[in-house]
Amino acid sequence: MKKFSTVFNQILQLLPQTEFDRVINEFNTDRYVKHFKTKALFAVHLFSQIRKKDSLRDILCGLEHHRSSWYHIGLKKIARSTISDANNRIPYKVYEKVFYHMLAKCQFGKSHRFNFENKLYALDSSTIDLCLSVFDWAKFRRKKGGIKVHCLYDIKEQIPAFNVISTANVHDAKIPQVTDFKLIPDSIITFDRAYIDFKQFHAYNTAGVFFVTRTKENLRFKFLGQLNIPTQKGLQFDHLVQVSNAKQRQKYPNKLRLIGFWDEKTNKVYQFLTNNFILPAIDIAHIYKARWDIELFFKWIKQNLKIKSFLGTSKNAVLSQIWIAMIYSLLLAYLKFQSKFPHSVLNLARIFHETLFFRQHLIELLGLRPDKVPESNDFKKLSFC
Repeated sequence: MKKFSTVFNQILQLLPQTEFDRVINEFNTDRYVKHFKTKALFAVHLFSQIRKKDSLRDILCGLEHHRSSWYHIGLKKIARSTISDANNRIPYKVYEKVFYHMLAKCQFGKSHRFNFENKLYALDSSTIDLCLSVFDWAKFRRKKGGIKVHCLYDIKEQIPAFNVISTANVHDAKIPQVTDFKLIPDSIITFDRAYIDFKQFHAYNTAGVFFVTRTKENLRFKFLGQLNIPTQKGLQFDHLVQVSNAKQRQKYPNKLRLIGFWDEKTNKVYQFLTNNFILPAIDIAHIYKARWDIELFFKWIKQNLKIKSFLGTSKNAVLSQIWIAMIYSLLLAYLKFQSKFPHSVLNLARIFHETLFFRQHLIELLGLRPDKVPESNDFKKLSFC
C-alpha cells in the first residue's frame, strides 16, 4: 500500500519551487550554509504560522515531537540560535519575491459578484503595534512603536495583490506616490478618504485607471451638469463636477463624477467621487461598499496569522515573518480554490493545524469526492514517500 508524505510536505510542494530556487540563487542565501538553509527557515516559519507558535522555544518543542518527519520538510538539526541567526542572515526580500511568484499561480477565474470585467482592487493599511524598547527601529511616536502593512487587495480574487510594509508614521497617501502598483488600464481601485490626493488622481486618470472614493466634508465642487436621474433605491443624485479650489484644480483639471447614496441602515447620505463615467451609479456605490473586504482581510490575518508576536526583534526578522504569513494566506486561498473545498478558509486552516504531520493525501484529508477534484498539475506533483 502506498504511503503518503506528511500534509506539511504536500503544502510545501505547492510553492513555486523553480522560482523559489531562482530567488535563493539570486541572493546567494545558501552559500556556505550546510544545514539550516533558506527553505528550512521558511518551513520553520510556516510551521509557526500553522500551529500558532509564539516563541522559538515553543517551535522547537513542537517540532521535536515530529523528528521522524523532518526529512520531508528539509530539516536536519535546528536550535534557537540557528533560527535567530538565519532570521538576520536571510533577507526578507527573498520571501517577498516568493510571495509574488505564488501570487502568479493564484488566478481563480471570473467572479460573479460584479457584472463588469474590470479588475477591482481596494487599497488600505493596517497598523501593528510594537514595543519601542524592543523594536527600536520601528519608531512611531515618542513612546510608541509600530509598523504599517499597506495592501492592494484584489476584491474579485479575494487575495492580497500587492503589499508594502513601512513604519507606522508613514502617511497612507504617500504610498501610491512612491509605489508602482502596476495597475492595468481599465482597472478600478477604491479607497477611503485618507488616500485623497488630486495629484495621484491625475496619475490614475492618465494611466487609464478608475478610482472610487468618498468625498471629504471640506471639499467644494463646481457643478457642471447632471447625468441621468437614478431610479434605484438609495441613489440621490449623479452629478458632473470639478473641484473648486484652484490649487486642487491645477493638480486635477479634469471633470469628476459625484454620486449621492442614502443608506437606510445608518440614515446617512454618502457622497462618492470617481472618474468613471461608464458604470451605473449604483455600481459605483457597490464598489465602495466592497472596499470593506480589505478590512475583513486585515481582521482575519490579525486574528489567525502570527503577525502580532514575532520570533525576532530585528527589522529583517519581522518583515520575513509578515511576508511568510502573506504567502500562507495565498496557499490557503489556492488550496481552497483548486480543491473546491466547500467550507471557509478558516476551517481549512484549522484542519491543517490539527493534521500537519498526518500521512494522508490532501484530497482525502479535505473530505472531497474524486469527481469533485479538478485536473490540476499541482495535485499530480505532490510527492509521496
